[in-house]
Amino acid sequence: DLVFLDIQMPGLDGFGVLDALQEPPPIIFVTAYDKYALRAFEVSALDYLLKPYSQDRLEAAVRRERAATRSKKALAQRSGSLFESLVEQGRYLTRLAVQDREKIRLLDVNEIDWISIEQGVLMTHVGEASYATRSTLDHLEARLDPAYFFRAHRSVIVNLDRIQEIIPWFKGSYKLRLSTGIEVDLSRARARELRERFPW
Repeated sequence: DLVFLDIQMPGLDGFGVLDALQEPPPIIFVTAYDKYALRAFEVSALDYLLKPYSQDRLEAAVRRERAATRSKKALAQRSGSLFESLVEQGRYLTRLAVQDREKIRLLDVNEIDWISIEQGVLMTHVGEASYATRSTLDHLEARLDPAYFFRAHRSVIVNLDRIQEIIPWFKGSYKLRLSTGIEVDLSRARARELRERFPW
């Protein structure tokens, strides 16, 4: 995890040892000579201890290494989270193709109020308009961002931003009243999942 390395040694000196390593660990140089300090920092040494050094000076060097390690881990985590976020964004639809009479209309997904299966046809509802969609509900559920869309029932997906009221119904089931005034079924199993998002 951390190497304390002298500079003047038999055979390879400290810099030679560093050059020979493919992936050098964090290095703190320990030497009796201050003339190598500039070169030490050119090779990204964490610190440079001059002999003889005190206990306090040694502890300060170790603290510096720990702080540097924490910073690298935090940066790696942030980078990883950003990458995952970008990948997730690429997975989800931002527009959806629907049938509008003789035309194909491209809807922004944030326009969608809810999606349902009616007589075997997938219908996408936007305001008072409804459009046939060439897909399956399972496929569409996988392609819509779950942060915004929720499978309320085996035949219904709703835009979470459109839910205005959750109405108790029959034997643990509920109705969801949307901002359009439409009420859709919420199954008992899905109610448990929705309660995790909106505790009630």
